[in-house]
Parts: sequence; C-alpha cells; structure tokens
Amino acid sequence: MRTDWTLMVYRLDKRCKTGEKLRGRYEYCNKTEDEMLAEIADLRRSLYLDHMFRIDLHETYVTRKNLMSGQEYKEKFDTPHYCSPAFESYWSM
Repeated sequence: MRTDWTLMVYRLDKRCKTGEKLRGRYEYCNKTEDEMLAEIADLRRSLYLDHMFRIDLHETYVTRKNLMSGQEYKEKFDTPHYCSPAFESYWSM
C-alpha cells in the first residue's frame, strides 16, 4: 500500500538532555514500505555510516478520533497532545 512517510535521523550527542540530536527529517510521498526500507539502507550506505545515527520510520499521517464529536480525522504523527482534538488537554484550555 502506498502512503506518505517521514524519516527522522538522530545522532548520539551527550551534550543534549535526551542524549541525541535531530540531524535530519525527510518527507516521502506515495511510497511502499519496501521502498522506504530500501531508502533507509541507501541512506546508511551513503550519509549515515556509523553506529552513532538512529533512523526512525513513521507514517506521516495517523488516524485519530475527535474527543468531542467522535469523528475520525488525520493528523501528523508528531502533533503534540495539547494541539490535537483527540486529547483532553486540547479541550481544557
């Protein structure tokens, strides 16, 4: 199934509070999961060679249900809880 994907690339960095730093974000449209796994392998061969990098693969849009109306909608996977109508913190302002 073809869908939109987001690759997040992190590098280990002890100077950061979390221990890693976001080094790159790549957006892909209309790709299959196998194509994305091949893209990750290609990135590992060309740009992110060592073990210091972590590459996360996410579907760009997730389906959630509006807390008040019950309708389903799509939003980006990294939308904070307080900005999403699917969570109580959005409605309790």
